[in-house]
Amino acid sequence: MVYFILFVGILFAATGGEFFVRGSIGVAAWIRIPSGIVGSTIAAFATSSPELSVSVVSANDGKPEIALGSALGSNIANICLIFAIAILLLPMRTSKKELKRDLPFAITAPIVIGLFGLDGTITRLDGLIIIVFFATWLSITIAQTLKKRSDSVQVLGEESHGKSLLQGSLGLVLLVLAGFLIVYAAEEIGGILSWNPFLVGATLVALGTSTPELATTVVARIKGHDELGVGTVIGSNIFNALLVVGCAALIQPISIDNKAEFLTGVGFGVFSMMLIIPGAKSLLGRQRAVALLLLYGVYLFLVINL
Repeated sequence: MVYFILFVGILFAATGGEFFVRGSIGVAAWIRIPSGIVGSTIAAFATSSPELSVSVVSANDGKPEIALGSALGSNIANICLIFAIAILLLPMRTSKKELKRDLPFAITAPIVIGLFGLDGTITRLDGLIIIVFFATWLSITIAQTLKKRSDSVQVLGEESHGKSLLQGSLGLVLLVLAGFLIVYAAEEIGGILSWNPFLVGATLVALGTSTPELATTVVARIKGHDELGVGTVIGSNIFNALLVVGCAALIQPISIDNKAEFLTGVGFGVFSMMLIIPGAKSLLGRQRAVALLLLYGVYLFLVINL
């Protein structure tokens, strides 16, 4: 029964995340938020909404370690699984210039989390500092994208105002329900498998909460908007590492019971981000996808067996 509850929670997260992405982007366009901000922040926030839901629920339930594992594990899944699937479909063209603002933050974010966790606890003060770091990135992003055009509304958003509100509201309800179901099931399964909360979050929960990024990236890739797929995944990773972990720590300090698991998540998060830096031809091809998928397999093996 508990596995069925987890499946329903993941289904709610996938469906709710997809609805929330389309609804929130549509509403943002409706109220005339600049399109560049929609693409660089709102789309990334919307795809991170399942992780945020799980973060708040698990922290309130006294299990913020699930939120930490989910955030780090989702970031690795976003790159090594979801991004890899996207470039397996078709090679993706991008450039270092397009990544120069967000990629340094995306690489630094897990390092910051790792440094705060070295003493065995991510405290409320640590959480506050992480949120400030997130606010710094968000401010820089908004300032630099106010004048830029984004295709996110046309690709991912719902143009009908009423439908946008309905999809966004329904998505939010499903996400809240998903958070409760996933956290409950994760705790029960963790007990059955003798897994700690971090490991459950880093594997089972991370895969379930990454489904909106999969849908968003694949849709953007099929429609030929490479920059939107790349930007959304990288932005989502920043939201996960900084906003999700920061919020969880503010609600409830996060204990690091197994530093090997934790540092593995941090290290693979940094390394996976470095693997999407394009080469001289600005092309991410199928060989890169295979390398990312192999890296994800190694990560799962290590984190489960440590």
